[in-house]
Amino acid sequence: MKNQINTLRNQVGLTQQELAAACGVSRQTINAIENDKYDPTLKLAFALAHSLQTTVDELFKQ
Repeated sequence: MKNQINTLRNQVGLTQQELAAACGVSRQTINAIENDKYDPTLKLAFALAHSLQTTVDELFKQ
């Protein structure tokens, strides 16, 4: 499953640091998720979707 976080983050104009702050995690966590090295918790996935103005389904497409 490939995530769309980097693409959507750039579309909304957020940096990794800004997205991390909005979701209550570190910039390194956002970087690891974008590079498929870390799978976010369900709570974090919903926070990411909210911050990126999309749905969890749109964040993680096959």
